[in-house]
Amino acid sequence: METPPSPPLLYEMMRSFVSLATTLNLSHTVRALNSTRQTVRRHIATLEDHKGGPLFLIEDRKYHLTPLGEYALPGATELILRSDAWLGGMSSHVNGLLHLNLNLTPEHPYHLQQHSLQHMWTGSSPLLQEAFRTWARADGLIDSDSYAPIRPWLMVFRRHAQEWICVDVGDKSSYATWFGWAKQRSSIGRPITLLPGGDDFGRLLTVPFGDVLTTGGARLDHIHTYVPRIENNETVALVPISYQRLLTACRFPDGSFALASLVDRTFNLEIEGVSDSEVRHMAPDLVMDVDIHADLPTPKTDRP
Repeated sequence: METPPSPPLLYEMMRSFVSLATTLNLSHTVRALNSTRQTVRRHIATLEDHKGGPLFLIEDRKYHLTPLGEYALPGATELILRSDAWLGGMSSHVNGLLHLNLNLTPEHPYHLQQHSLQHMWTGSSPLLQEAFRTWARADGLIDSDSYAPIRPWLMVFRRHAQEWICVDVGDKSSYATWFGWAKQRSSIGRPITLLPGGDDFGRLLTVPFGDVLTTGGARLDHIHTYVPRIENNETVALVPISYQRLLTACRFPDGSFALASLVDRTFNLEIEGVSDSEVRHMAPDLVMDVDIHADLPTPKTDRP
C-alpha cells in the first residue's frame, strides 16, 4: 500500500494546528497568523483527514485537544521550530547530532550543540558525571535515596496534557542561583513557557524534552545564549550564559514520567561556530564550579 503524498501547504497547516492547540481559541489563532477562520478550519480538517481522526473537540464553542491532538502536538511543534531554523540556515547536524544557531532577537542569540553521551566522560564537569551515575544507580526513580545527594542541583518537570510543568527546583540549581529565591519558589507548578526565561526560550525546550520523553534515555547539550537575570529583586537586561545541560528520563513513585534537568554553568563548551571568547562573555563569577567531593554527600544506593 502506497503512502499518500503530503498535502500542499503542509507547513501552513501545521502552523494553524500548533497555534490553535496553544490558544484553543479560533479568533486568537486567526489574528496571530494573519489568516481567516475558513483557512484555519480547512487546514485542521485536512490534517484530520491525513491523521485519521479529530485533533480537536468543540464544546460550548470552546476548543479542546483530543488524545490524537495531544499526541500529534509535540511532533508538529518540533517540526515548525526546526523548519524555521533550517530555512534561515540556523539548524544543522554535527556528527549526526543537533546543532542550532538561532537569533531569537537581534540581541538574543541561542547556540546549542548536542553531544554524544560518551562526551560525558571526556568533556563534562564532575557534577554532570555524578548526576549521570546517580541516574543509573537510582534506576531513574527520582525520589530514591540514591538521588538525594544530587537533588539540590536538579529541576524536575512533569508532562501534563500538552505542557511541561515545573514540579521541583533545587536550592543549589543553576535556575535558583540565577533567578533567585522568589522566582525559584513561584516557578513550581508553572509551564515552561511562563518561566522567567520567556516564551521563546520555553518553546526551545520542547524539542530536547520531547526527545528524552520519546527515547526514555538521556541527552547532553552545550548551550550559549542570553537570559534575563534577577538582581535585587528586579529583572535586568539579558545576560550571557554558558552551560552544559544533562536531561534524563526518570519516574515518579507512581511510575509516571519525570524529566530531570541539571544545568552546570561553565566555560567548558564545544559548540560549532561559537568561539571561546563568545562563551566567556558570561561573567566569571557566574561559573558554578561545584566541588562534588566537598559539596555532595556520599551517594547511597537502593540496590541490595
